[in-house]
Amino acid sequence: MSLLVVGSVAIDSVETPFGKREAVLGGSATYFSISASFFTNVKLVAVIGRDFPKKYILQLEARGISLDGLEVSKGKTFRWKGKYEHDLNKANTIYTKLNVFKDFSPKIPYAYKKTPYLFLANIDPELQLNVLKNVDSPRLVACDSMNFWIANKLNALKKLLKNVDVFIINDSEARLLSRESNLLKASRYIFSLGPKRLIIKRGDSGAIFIKNDGSFFNSPAYLMENIKDPTGAGDSFAGGFIGYLSKTNELSDKAMKQAVIYGTIMASFCVQDFGPGRLIGLRPSDIEKRVRDYKDCICF
Repeated sequence: MSLLVVGSVAIDSVETPFGKREAVLGGSATYFSISASFFTNVKLVAVIGRDFPKKYILQLEARGISLDGLEVSKGKTFRWKGKYEHDLNKANTIYTKLNVFKDFSPKIPYAYKKTPYLFLANIDPELQLNVLKNVDSPRLVACDSMNFWIANKLNALKKLLKNVDVFIINDSEARLLSRESNLLKASRYIFSLGPKRLIIKRGDSGAIFIKNDGSFFNSPAYLMENIKDPTGAGDSFAGGFIGYLSKTNELSDKAMKQAVIYGTIMASFCVQDFGPGRLIGLRPSDIEKRVRDYKDCICF
């Protein structure tokens, strides 16, 4: 199987209590694509400027990611700079320069339209809706969003969620969208908007997979001592989750729970370096070993 992702490719500058880096590869679709590429064929739709470093193109190509949908536009690439304090679950944004991403209008190549698995990364829900109109009945549609779209494009987001199989957001976004503090109560409201499955990311507390019948599966985070940069962990989780489903082409509850585990493991690798450096250097055997270690930790 194969997977289509539409989202952002960026250049990030990041500071954490463990160091800082300037101009590293970033963007929601970037982390997702690299993570998912360990499981399935990934097709990327995004926009970059003419200043985008060639070395980053080569890194994406080395992972076998199809870049036919990567538009190179006149201008500068989307750039973000952030700083994390000791609470690594929240970044303080120093600046966001949308540049060419400001006018991004996703163009889906004809060869991508029949891709069976679709992930709509964190972009304007109106653009996400437009992507759905330009693909041919994918087997699974999953999407991400953020506080800004919930606050400013709520009607468009609600229209989108009527057409989504799996909605992936973090705990603060779930509470904002539902106006409920309890996550199970929040999930009931979100299911009323249309999604069939919900994943609530909880940072270093892991993730909850919830079905629209109210049943749930709780996946704790993989505990580590050496963490450098949490940027992109949520997108890496989504890449592992949907990449695994694409690989198995199985959408049962059992497969989705297994996919949550792989998403958790991919996120754990992401935080071990600045940018996607640790992900890029992974071997499939590294992933499988950590999955086995994780299962040993949570079995009782």
